[in-house]
Amino acid sequence: MKLLKVIMAGSLVLGVASTSLSADAVKGQKLFSKLLKGPCDMTGAKFAAKHTQEEWREIKSSGKFEAEVIKICPNVKAGELSESVQEHIIDFSIEFANDSGNVPSC
Repeated sequence: MKLLKVIMAGSLVLGVASTSLSADAVKGQKLFSKLLKGPCDMTGAKFAAKHTQEEWREIKSSGKFEAEVIKICPNVKAGELSESVQEHIIDFSIEFANDSGNVPSC
């Protein structure tokens, strides 16, 4: 019985830890509003709508998200966004792409 409790507690801790480490569209929305809304001079909805979900996924997998941000928002300079910030914002962009049917509140 004690072993079962230890296993259950361990599973819960691992589940919570892995969830907090993965990229998050909600966090990406907050980061977009904080870091990119001004320099891009557009809302998160307009930014995310620049591509379809599949196009954003392709940009993510190719590792060219920062270049795409700079293309869309020339006021943003290379190196301004950390890898983790980029991961969250790309997940936000995928979640609210022009073919997603979702509309962000920023």
